[in-house]
Formats: sequence, structure tokens, C-alpha cells
Amino acid sequence: QVQLVESGGGLVQAGGSLRLSCAASGRTVSSDAMGWFRQAPGREREFVSAISWTGRNTYADSVKGRFTISRDNAKNTVYLQMNSLKPDDTGVYYCARRVLTTIATSTYEYDYWGQGTRVTVAS
Repeated sequence: QVQLVESGGGLVQAGGSLRLSCAASGRTVSSDAMGWFRQAPGREREFVSAISWTGRNTYADSVKGRFTISRDNAKNTVYLQMNSLKPDDTGVYYCARRVLTTIATSTYEYDYWGQGTRVTVAS
């Protein structure tokens, strides 16, 4: 199996930045697509960003221009640089991995999930 461990969450003031990391271990395949999702209290888990093994990426409209996803295939690690954070960005952020190479935006399209890292943006 593949294990995913997120890190980098914390408390930040509105307008600040955080960099999340997701390290994969186990039977990892660098060509697998990776994604970031988040879940705020009382809300459904929502798509944030995804990236293919070649670097092709996509973002939710709510984070375009503020977040940047990247990956280091040699380290089996994906990153999410979050800038200009807003209180609405608050939530638990999860990284996910799918066995296919193409990016996807729905939770059911991913096969492995991390435990999540909490991000709190204070107004």
C-alpha cells in the first residue's frame, strides 16, 4: 500500500502564506497523479489542486492565482504553496494519490489519502 503524510499546516493571519508537503511511502509510482483537497467544518471535502507526474496541473477557481502545486518525483513528495490566504481557506487539507497518471478533481477518483493537516486562517 501507499502511505501519504501531510505536514506544514498551522495558524496564519489572513494574507499570510503556508507551504504544505505530502510525502508518499510504500509502493509508490512517480507517474501517479496527486491531488490536494480540503474540508472545512460543516462542509463537504472539496477539490483544491491536482498535478500529474509531468507537472500538468489544475486548480479550483477559489484558489487560482494564490496557490501553487508542485511535486518532486524523486522524493515522492507533492507540495502546495498557499499565498494570500483567506479565512475561507481554513480547513483540514488532505493529499491524495490515484493509480492513474491523469489529473482528476473528484474524491472518488483517488485511491490513497493522507491523514490531513489543519490550516487555520485568522481574520
